[in-house]
Amino acid sequence: MGVVVARLSELGIVLPAIAPASGNYIPYRLVGSLLFVSGQIPRIDGVEHYVGVVGHDISPEDGYKAARLCALNIVARVNAALDGDLGRVVACAQLRGFVNAPADFGGHPAVIDGASDLLVEIFGDKGRHVRTAIGAGSLPRGSSVEVDAIFEVAPKA
Repeated sequence: MGVVVARLSELGIVLPAIAPASGNYIPYRLVGSLLFVSGQIPRIDGVEHYVGVVGHDISPEDGYKAARLCALNIVARVNAALDGDLGRVVACAQLRGFVNAPADFGGHPAVIDGASDLLVEIFGDKGRHVRTAIGAGSLPRGSSVEVDAIFEVAPKA
């Protein structure tokens, strides 16, 4: 069992099943050593969670949980892209988080910390990343948060 899989087990985290892309795009693309993961919303088993505007319909604390769920879906996509070998992750290079929030909301970084915190919990220092946390007037399917990421990965052994 790899270090990352052991860490997931230790944290009590089970990666969710992932759905096919819901539009004319692919969920991930490996380009050289970079793995690009398309935006993920807080959806599990085809059901959207944390729908609404952060700071209006849902609390910033629930926004944090939504971002964490987005990151969990990102890790599931990475796992699929790497044929179950999360040990190939060299680093999470970049994370971008979009928060469905009213114009006067200023807590975007704290919401997206949900995604950042989960990646560091799972990957340790390899999960540390540069990041953007911005507000959006709306997001797909009424989601409160959407997160995408870029990872550096090692070649297959």
